[in-house]
This record gives sequence, C-alpha cells and structure tokens, in this order.
Amino acid sequence: MPIVLKGVNFEKINIFGIIHGILQTEIKTYKMKTTQLLLIPAIAVLTLAGCKSKKQTIQKETGAVEITLPFSTKEFRSDENFFRSKQVGKSPDLATAKKIAYQNAKSEMAGNINSTVKRVTDQYTNQRTVGNTQEFENKFEELARDVVNLEMSNVKEIGEKTFKEADGSYSYWIALEADKKTVFDKIDAKISNDAKLKLDYDKQKFQQIFDAEMKKLAEERK
Repeated sequence: MPIVLKGVNFEKINIFGIIHGILQTEIKTYKMKTTQLLLIPAIAVLTLAGCKSKKQTIQKETGAVEITLPFSTKEFRSDENFFRSKQVGKSPDLATAKKIAYQNAKSEMAGNINSTVKRVTDQYTNQRTVGNTQEFENKFEELARDVVNLEMSNVKEIGEKTFKEADGSYSYWIALEADKKTVFDKIDAKISNDAKLKLDYDKQKFQQIFDAEMKKLAEERK
C-alpha cells in the first residue's frame, strides 16, 4: 500500500533519480571550475608569449634591443619622503669609476633639491606679501644651496653595481638617497637664524608648499 503524507505519494517519487540528478549537477559544476582554473595560466602564458613576440618583431624591424638600466625600479626614484638619484661612472680604473659615479649622483641630487626649493620659494612669495620679493628669494635660495651642499656629505648609498666591459674597463652604478625631512629641517633652521628672512617666514605655510612639491615630484617619477 503506498505511503501518503499530506498529499505526497512517496511510491511515485524516484529517490535514485533525484540523487542521480544532484550528482550530475555537482559534476558539471566541478568541471566548469576546473576548466576556469586551467584557463587562467593558459591565458597568462599566451599573454607573455604575445608580448615576447611583439618585442621580437620590433627588434627584427628596427634592429633595436631593449635595455634595462640598473636601479630603474620604483624604490630608487624620488618620492614624497626622499630625494633619490642614480648615476654611472666609467673608467679603466675601478676606483676612478666609483668616484665619477658618486660625484655625478651627488650633482644630480643637489640639482633636484635646488630645483624643488626654487619652485617652493616662487610659490611661497606669490602666495604671501613679502617686503622685497626678489631679495627674499635670492637670500632664501642662497641659504638653501648652502644646506644642500652640506647635506651632500650625508647622503645615503642605497645600491651599487659593478660591470666589467669587453675592453677591460669598468662601469660602476650607484644610487643615493637624501631624507626630505632632514633637508627641510636644516633649511628651516638656517632661515630661523636669519633676522631679516625670519620677518617674512611662515614655517607652516612653507612646509605645506614643500610637501605639495614633493608629492608632484613623486608623481613625475612614477
């Protein structure tokens, strides 16, 4: 006699059919997920192959070869908190190559800092009422240069690489770093000790402009 519960006839229900249907659905879902997982590395391989093929095509057509210079990654570029520079020195003598690279890197960094300070000073004098604008800018930049020249003896070395060329000479690469806060604090101390400059100096405003310029510098180096 069929079992009837609240209008349901269990004799007509195919339990095995239901279980079979559930299993088939699970198998299909598993296969789809497996296929997707297999496709991801396949697409990555094809993309890399495409890029490589494109580079090879450019090389064949123009004869150009892509070169990656040392210290070209993000951590060796200036950002919001640090001034950074990199340079190379070449010489038959390794010690001379190192000296050339170090001096070149320091000169580059000093130029970057002085350029940043000049932009900050120009904006500062434009946004504030200063007694004698030209005199203030000239004196300000002179003090900043003095600070930068002194700070160059305290720069931090953050990377070096040495290459021996086919002709037996040496190529020496170096990367340097200077802390923005240290540079700013020393400029601030110099200005604060100058009675004339101090009259037109607003540290908070100057620092605000300085920080904004450092952010721009970081964006340019991305």
